Amino acid sequence: MMERWRPLRPWRPSRAIDEVEHYMDEVLAGWPLRTFRRVPAEEMLWSPPVDVYEKPDRFIVRVEAPGVKKEAIDVSMMGETINIKGHRKVSKDAKDEEYLRSEISYGSFSRSLTLPTAVDAEKIEATYEDGILEVTVPKAKEAKPAKIQIKTKGA
Repeated sequence: MMERWRPLRPWRPSRAIDEVEHYMDEVLAGWPLRTFRRVPAEEMLWSPPVDVYEKPDRFIVRVEAPGVKKEAIDVSMMGETINIKGHRKVSKDAKDEEYLRSEISYGSFSRSLTLPTAVDAEKIEATYEDGILEVTVPKAKEAKPAKIQIKTKGA
């Protein structure tokens, strides 16, 4: 089989690296870069996943934060906005040069969520178990639905 002749180009390492990066971008299409190299903890940003759901008298906020110590989490409320901050420390088991793959995010995180109605900040409760932070935020009395009795006009 005959191959088409191509003029020789001088080999340049930077071009080869660019071609490999381009190929990897196409293959991985959006995978985080930290999958393939170790990023220092202070450079990493992460945001734990959050569920927020509503009951008739309260909101429930669930934050998935495995590996974060309870003491490293701070929950505060400003108006209708709940602020959750925390920090997950890097494991001291392995040194940077020993990592083959590093996908766990470390460092500080912060989430701010605005709830749709007024809340009773004095009665907020938070629990943390098995890596899940659950914050129960009672609605303010004026924000709770009130059942209105319908009367008939006398005949």
